[in-house]
Amino acid sequence: MERKFTKLTGSILILVLLLVGFNAKAQTNFASNEKLKKETKKDSSAAALTETKATAKPAEDTTWKPQRRIWGYTFGDFYYNAHADATNRGSESMYNGVPTYRNAFQFRRLYLGYDYDITKKFKAEVLLASEPNANTGVNGATSIQNGDNLVDGKMSFWIKNFNIRVRDLWTGTDFVIGEMGTPGFALNEPGTNGPNSLSETTWAYRSIEKTITDFHKNNSYDVGAALQGTFDPKTKNFGYVLMVGNNSQASLLSAGNAATGFYKIVYGDLWGKFLNQKLYVDIYADYAKTAPATAAIPGQEHNMYKIFASYSTKPITFGVEAYTQKFASGVTNSTTKAPEDATAQALSIWVRGPVAKSLNYFARFDTYNPNTDFNAADSYTTNTNYGAYNPTVKEKFYTAGLDYNPTKNVHFMPNIWLIDYSDNRASTTTGYVPNDHNLVYRFTFYYTFGK
Repeated sequence: MERKFTKLTGSILILVLLLVGFNAKAQTNFASNEKLKKETKKDSSAAALTETKATAKPAEDTTWKPQRRIWGYTFGDFYYNAHADATNRGSESMYNGVPTYRNAFQFRRLYLGYDYDITKKFKAEVLLASEPNANTGVNGATSIQNGDNLVDGKMSFWIKNFNIRVRDLWTGTDFVIGEMGTPGFALNEPGTNGPNSLSETTWAYRSIEKTITDFHKNNSYDVGAALQGTFDPKTKNFGYVLMVGNNSQASLLSAGNAATGFYKIVYGDLWGKFLNQKLYVDIYADYAKTAPATAAIPGQEHNMYKIFASYSTKPITFGVEAYTQKFASGVTNSTTKAPEDATAQALSIWVRGPVAKSLNYFARFDTYNPNTDFNAADSYTTNTNYGAYNPTVKEKFYTAGLDYNPTKNVHFMPNIWLIDYSDNRASTTTGYVPNDHNLVYRFTFYYTFGK
């Protein structure tokens, strides 16, 4: 009996030990599984977080917005030609050849432009222009195809600007290539490293008349390449422009001409704003060789030096623009038969300001001498191919008027337009023409859109 009890007790003990061991192992395995699950979950969460971070999109740059705009402007007049110069001097004038008492509604400029930012770095500019001539023939008997008048007398658009800009080729300097504005007077490039306060913009009344350098045919645009920069990119108070062009403007003829197509024109400009930007100063120069030497005439070239300054206060803005321009072998003396250099000089003074709300005034006076070396006892023939240059005719130009601005970008401007012509030759010299003038009364309209 005792032996059976001992065996039974031993069997129960072994069974208990087995149960205890199995339970302990089960708990150990359970704990291990739970730990493994937690670690796996943790690893999965970390991996997911890492993957999320890796695939997260970068923050969008909201500091730059592309400019893509269609824009344009137009100006014209109802004009009445009260008096015409008897000999139709002033071939650079829009009213040259227009007879006395002629009156008409006329567009003088139509612009249609498109600016497109390809990227933050690259910008394209396109500008179509039409600038019709007031002279459509004497008493309507003949038609004249100039000033953008087609053969049938209708207005036509042509390409005035077509270029691409590389912003910040280096900090503060843009590179531009194509057909573009020159720094002569008209360049106006807000939002870039180019100047936006040259003489035409500051005068602010291109709709009334060109600046004096533009009037006497300095290039306002050309096909070429340019650097337009600022010395202080953060404030943009000082800058420069350096440009090389064909000296052909929109024409392909000069660039392809066997005599002149090998030459280029160089433009340079320095500008600065002083006295809290009230005083603006611009210094400009250009140089171009225009014809090779011949047996009769040495090689021809011309160069210009110009300074423009304006001062703006709250009630008034006034400006002064002056230049000297030399034409090497530009004329031939009809008496000595020898080619001579000619020097043109010009001065323009203007003022503008408010009269009342939505009403402003403007006034301007120019004086121009095409050849300060002129001998009054002699006559001269012209050699230079610069614009409509005439060494014998001195000019004084006057304009004044009111500007009614009922809403932004709309202007109505009654004004007078007057040029006095005088002859550089003495009254006893063959070919002398007495003093005379052109006087035009105008009601000018001007509006812009898309700007």
